[in-house]
Order: sequence, then C-alpha cells, then structure tokens
Amino acid sequence: MVYDEYQTDIGCLRFVLRENGTLVRILLTDHHWFTFKENNAVKKSSELGKPIRQQFQEYVGGERKDFELPFELEGTFFQKQSWKALQAIPYGETKSYSEIARLIDRPQAIRAVGHANSMNPLPIIFPCHRVIGKSKSLTGYAGGLEMKKHLLRIEGAII
Repeated sequence: MVYDEYQTDIGCLRFVLRENGTLVRILLTDHHWFTFKENNAVKKSSELGKPIRQQFQEYVGGERKDFELPFELEGTFFQKQSWKALQAIPYGETKSYSEIARLIDRPQAIRAVGHANSMNPLPIIFPCHRVIGKSKSLTGYAGGLEMKKHLLRIEGAII
C-alpha cells in the first residue's frame, strides 16, 4: 500500500491507496495515522495521490460536492449498508442517527449506526460528518468535533 497527504485548514488528511490507485482509507488525525502506520507497511506516493488531493482541494474550497474516485470499502454488511446510507444525505444537510437507522430499515439500530460511523474507513466521501444527534446536537466524529463543524460549514449546513 501507498499513502499521500494533503494539508488543509481542517488538518492533515492522509489517504491510503492500493498500488493501483484504489483508495482504501482516509485518516483524519495524526493519532489515527501513527496507529495505522505502526501496523501497516506503507510508502509515500504523491503521483498516485494527485487526483485525490485535487478533489479534496476542490471540496475544501467549496467547489466540489461529490467525489469521483476509485475506492474499496471494507467492512461488515451492516457497516457497508450504514455507510452507503450516508451518501443519501445531500451536501449541506444533516440527518440524525435514528434517521439513518430508518433509511436502512433497522429503526432500532441507532447505536449500531453510530458505531458503524465510527468505523467508517472513508470519511468525507461517505459523509458521516453529516450525521448529528436527534436533538440537532453535534456528536462524536473521528476527526474531532471542530473538524466536523468545519466540514459542515464548508458545505453551508446550518449547525
């Protein structure tokens, strides 16, 4: 595997790719990166990461709403179902965990949806930052609540 990184106002985003350029993971914090790097052999490849950096630069600049990148999503059936439901949340809007649970026809699985979000290997592309508490409060995010707020502000979401 290879990686590339992109420094933004919201922090350093690190992208992990297969040698064929398929994106497999986005790491939002230094802590996640160092933990990942300790357990995986990766080398830097700015060339493979160039299209990813470009699309994220456009996203952070407010010029891109959707990503067009080859990716591989690894997880359980329930996790994948939850993550795919995230893509149904329109840019600049939010949904609650309970709304996502209903979208996947598992209305009692609210906490499981929250746990699936915490395991999302491709945050921002599968926009778990758009999921908030039922009371409209911001709740946990792998990159921290400040990053979540910043991403929602980029999209013009009312928070």
